Formats: sequence, structure tokens, C-alpha cells
Amino acid sequence: MATPFDITLQIVLAVLAGITAQVVAEYLRLPSIIFLLSLGVGLGPDVLGVIEPKVLGSGLEVIVSLCVALILFEGGLNLELKELGQVSGSLRNLITIGTFITLLGGGMAAHWFGEFPWPLAFLYGSLVVVTGPTVITPLLRQVQVEKKVATILEGEGVLIDPVGAILAVVVLDILLNGDTDVGFIVGGLAQRLSIGAVIGGVGGALLGQFLKRADFLSEELRNLVVLASVWGLFGFAQNVRSESGLMATVTAGLVLRALSVPDERLLLRFKGQLTVFSVSVLFILLAADLSIDSVFALGVGSVFTVLALMLLVRPLNIYACTLNSDLNWRQKLFLSWIAPRGIVSASVASLFAILLTDRGVNGGDSIKALVFLTIIMTVFIQGLTARSVAKFLGITQADATGVVIVGCNPIGRLVGRLFNQQGESVVMFDTDEEACELARQDGLQVYLSSALDAELLDEAGLSSIGTFLALTTNGEVNSVVAERAAEEFQPPRVLAILPRSDAEPDLKPNGKGGKVTPTPLAIKIWNTYLNDDAAEMNTTQLQAEDFEKQKDRLNKLIAMGDLLPITLQRNGKLDVVLGPGTWQPGDTVTYLMHDPTPQLLKRLSGGKRTGRLVKGTLPPLPTNEADSGAAAAGGNEPDNGTIDGGDAAAQENPSSGLQPS
Repeated sequence: MATPFDITLQIVLAVLAGITAQVVAEYLRLPSIIFLLSLGVGLGPDVLGVIEPKVLGSGLEVIVSLCVALILFEGGLNLELKELGQVSGSLRNLITIGTFITLLGGGMAAHWFGEFPWPLAFLYGSLVVVTGPTVITPLLRQVQVEKKVATILEGEGVLIDPVGAILAVVVLDILLNGDTDVGFIVGGLAQRLSIGAVIGGVGGALLGQFLKRADFLSEELRNLVVLASVWGLFGFAQNVRSESGLMATVTAGLVLRALSVPDERLLLRFKGQLTVFSVSVLFILLAADLSIDSVFALGVGSVFTVLALMLLVRPLNIYACTLNSDLNWRQKLFLSWIAPRGIVSASVASLFAILLTDRGVNGGDSIKALVFLTIIMTVFIQGLTARSVAKFLGITQADATGVVIVGCNPIGRLVGRLFNQQGESVVMFDTDEEACELARQDGLQVYLSSALDAELLDEAGLSSIGTFLALTTNGEVNSVVAERAAEEFQPPRVLAILPRSDAEPDLKPNGKGGKVTPTPLAIKIWNTYLNDDAAEMNTTQLQAEDFEKQKDRLNKLIAMGDLLPITLQRNGKLDVVLGPGTWQPGDTVTYLMHDPTPQLLKRLSGGKRTGRLVKGTLPPLPTNEADSGAAAAGGNEPDNGTIDGGDAAAQENPSSGLQPS
């Protein structure tokens, strides 16, 4: 019989091993489950014999139940109902139709390839229905795929876990009791889901209202109140109807997030830490409890079973569930490839193995071994290739294109026209009706509204656009709008322009958002230049030859306020610059050059109107001081490759769209 010290030692070793695996995974930027599984098996009885979960006895089941409840609550807490609404059709199908496709497909694969009897084969199919946020969320954090794809994978991982766990319990009841009535299956599943949803929904709403009114609670106590409530709802739901507790915790998390309780970020951080801790301990204990001999005893047929699940069942599932969606083939292909199994599959399979053995049913250890083999293969193969597949398909956030611009001022409209000419999506926001009308005349999509309206930003497609640019003449508005966009939509690039004048050259960026790039810019001055025809737009390509001199000259002109880079094209990708950048040979820079020559003098002398912004291809920027004066003066002398004579060029190419309104 194990002593209290033996049990304590097992828990301590599991915690140490789990956190060590997390640290190594974070350092190597790989999915942590890879190291958790490897270390758990290595420290288990079959290898080093350091960790022996059987010492915990029935305590292992208690730890598994409470930790899984906490993990699923945190998963629900991280889901945004608004984001789920964007992909509600596909997500609904994955959780309903997709569940039964995986159940049937996994069962047939286990029977035909793994040679399991039909009852055990379908039990396996029910256990691998789930994917799991414990694997998906860290994986997506590293891969950074498009928001819509990430939302589907995260939503599926959280919402399908309680459905899959309850389905597995129903299938187990059929296996043990022999009742194969379809009504029994559907009824048992619906009953548990409904009871769990009601208890979790009501409990989450009451908890949210309490947190909003309980101003007297400290931060530490507030977090512990939530923890106690989650376990309380889980226990109550389990007492009302077995296996309904998981649905209760997920629903409670969704409701609490929707209510926007005070100090939500602190709550999310605390629950995230507890989830990492729970996953670390659970995977170590469950992997250590796995018999390596039972995995090898499955034979080569088990490998084909998992491959069939990955390469046949999952793609069929995605095809059927996203048939009428607006997802493109690249997004569907990535969804078909990514479906790693996680902690819920492992924990439920471990509990079922114990229960089947206690009831005298053969095959419990084999089912557990096959589930763990599925976890190992899906995590290693899909987890290690996810980044490469996403880059190959071009669906990472870094590949996202288009721009949302807040501010229909002259600079904003110019940026919009440049992106629009490249065939990229452009959406503009402003509360000034006259400015919006000017943008519409330029052929740009415009919303006469504040950019703080999240519903309109969602309608504008910000979740799939590459750049968000806050470009009003009010720095505080830009900061607030940019931070809100970064928090709610997480676009790859968020720029907040901080207006400054020549009299305020030392203004420091004050952006707070971690993903927001504060960009000081004398926007009022440059808007005035454009309105007064005192700026000329040109493009230049930085050459490898004399690159350092070109780069220094470019940065010097920017610092002097004579030149404003607008866009940078590198490797076929267009980005907003609006300030000093990290230049590379081959970069194509589109810029504005201030022309200080009085307009009346230029017109009397017959010079071109520099305000007629005609995009031309210029030689590299001047690299010596003698040439800089000509550059600063507007470069009126025609050069090879330069489109000279603004008015004439505009008449010859009226569709260029580059003339200011």
C-alpha cells in the first residue's frame, strides 16, 4: 500500500517533469505535447520507473476529472462568440455532422485495419472525435494562420471536447449493456449536453453578475472565486447527470467571456497558467501509465488505422462540413491536415481502460494504446509540419493582404489608392462626410462611421486583412482605435500614427498595445503639402550597388522632413511604411518629396505642377550632397525613366488614379 509520502513524491515528480517539458518546448518553439509525451513515457515504469501513476490509485481519476474540467473552462473563456459567428455554419457542421463522420470513419478504420471487433472499434471512433484546445491553441500561436482558419480550429477544439466525451460515454454504455437502439444513443447524448449547457449557462451568468458587483474582492480572491465556481458547477452537473459536467464548464466559460467581467485579462492570465499546469501534470501521468508493449502489440494495422483517420476521414469530414462555406481550397486543405488529438482523448481513454478491466471486458488496454498512438502520430506529424504547410498554402497571417485605413485625409487616400492599384482590398473609415465622399470618388470602399464600431470592422473584413492603419490627425484617437483593433481582430500589422509638427520633433511614441506599432509622423504638414500641390510622388528601387549610401541618404531625407516613404514593395508584397524602415537591396519604395518652390513661381516659369502626383520610375536616390538639392527641389529636370510633365501625363493616363482629389 502506498504511503502518503509515496503519493506526494509522485505528484512532485510529475510537476517537475511537466514544467521542464514546457520550458524546453517554449525554448525550441515546438508543441509542448511532444516533450510531455516523450518525458512521461521515459519516466514511466516501462523505461526508468521513476513515475508510477498506479501509486495514486483512484486519485488519478480525481486529478484527471478536475484538470479536464478546468482546461475546458479556460477553452470556453478564450472563445469570442462574435468570432464564432463568422464561421458558425462550418463550426456547427463540424460539431454535429463531423462528429458522426469521425465516429463512423474511425470505427471502420479500426475494424478493417486494426482488426478490432465492431464494439471496440466504434469505442475508438468515439474517443478520437475530439481534437482539443491543449494542442490546437499552442500550435496556432506558433503557426499564426489566418484568423478565420484559427477560429474554426479553436472553436472545434473547445466545443467538440464535451460532445466527444459524452458520445464516448454513450458508446461505452452500449458496449457494456448491449443496448444498440438509436434513440438511446441520441437521447443520452442530447440529455447530457442539454443539462450541462443549462447548468453552465445559468451558473456562468450568476457568476458574471456577482463579479461585476463584488467591488470589494481583491484580484487574488476574485480568481479563486472563479476557480471554486467552475469546480462547483462541474460537480453539481455530474451529480445531476453523469458526464454532463464537461459541457457545463465549457458553457460557463463562454457565458463569462460574453459578459465582459471586470479584470478579464487578469482572469484569462490566471486560468491560462492553471491550464498549462494541469496539462503538464496530466500528460506526464497519463503517458507514464501507458504500456509500451501494448502499443507494439497492436501491429502495423494500427498505424494504417491512424493514417486512414488522418488522410481519409478528416478530409472527408472537412469537405462535407464546409461545402457551402466561403472558405477557399487552401484553407480547407489546411483544416483537413490539422486535427491533433489531445488531453481529453488521453484522459477518457485511460479512464475507460480502467473501467473495462474492472468489468472484465478484454481490449481496454488495447484501445488506450491505440488512442495514445493516434495522439503521438497526429501531434508529431501534424504538429511538426503545420508551419511549413501553412506557409506553402499561403494562409499565414504574414501572407494576409489588404488594408483598413482610419482617416480619409489626403495621405490616407493616397495609401488607399496605391494598395487599390495593386489589386488589394482597401476599406476606409472616417466620420467626416466630405472626406468620405472624396475617398469614394477615388474608387475606394468607405464607411462613414467611427472605427470603434467592432461590427463594422468585422463587416469590413478586418479579420482577414493584413494591415490596420490608424491615420487621423488625432494621436489619442489613433492609439485607442489601433489598440482596440489589435485586441479584437489581431491583424498581422497595426500602425498608429502619432501626429507631430516640426516644432515637436522629440515626441515619443506612446502606444500601449503589444502588437501596435506607434509611428510618429507630421501628418498635418504632409496633408497640407498635398492640398497645396507642394509634394511630388516617385518610386525608386534600392540597388545592391552603393546600397549603404542610398540607405543613408534616404534616412537622412526622411529625418530632415523632405521625404515621406509611403509604401514598400518587397518580394512582391506591398506594405505601409510612413517613416524610417529597415531597407534591403531590391526594395521598391514609393515616396513623397516636398517641393518648396512657390506654386506661383513654378506656374509662371512653365514648370510642372508637382501636386499632380504621377507615379514614375526614377533612378536610385542621389548619393551625394550635390544632387540632394535637386532632389529637394522637386526634381523638375526630366530623367530617363521619369514620367515628366504632370498635367500632360495625367491627360494621357487619366485612369492612373494617383491624382489627389
